[in-house]
Amino acid sequence: MKKYKFTISGNQYDVHLKGIEENVAELDVNGTIYEVQIHGEVKTSKTPTLVRKPVEQKPGEGLIKKTESSGKFKVTAPLPGTILKINIKVGDVVNEGQNVMVMEAMKMENQIQTIKGGEVTSIKVNVGDSVLQDDVLIEIG
Repeated sequence: MKKYKFTISGNQYDVHLKGIEENVAELDVNGTIYEVQIHGEVKTSKTPTLVRKPVEQKPGEGLIKKTESSGKFKVTAPLPGTILKINIKVGDVVNEGQNVMVMEAMKMENQIQTIKGGEVTSIKVNVGDSVLQDDVLIEIG
C-alpha cells in the first residue's frame, strides 16, 4: 500500500493507494474509501500475486491419511524439508503419538509423530531425502 500526502487549496489529505485493478484504483483519503477511474495508460505490475489455498484442517489432521481400499494409514510430511533420522523399521509396531522420524524444515528439527498405532508396512523415504509438503513418509497397517 503506497501512502501519499496531497495539499489541495490549502487542505492537506493523507491518501493511501490500496490497489489497482485494470483502470480502477482503490484509495483511502483521510479514512474514506474511494474507487477512482484512471484515464490513460495503466502500467502492469511485474510482480506476480501469490495466491495460496486456505488451510482448513485441524492440528495433526494432515499428518495421517487413510487409504480406504487397503485400510492403511499414511504419515505425510507437514512441510517441505529433509529427513535427518528414521526411528523405526518395517515390521515395527508403533503407538499413537510415537516419534517415528526427525526432519529438518526451515533450519529447525521437527519430530514426526503418528496419530494412529499399528504395524509399519512400508517406509517411503531414506535419511537425506528431500520431501515436499504432503509427501507420504510412512504407511501403517
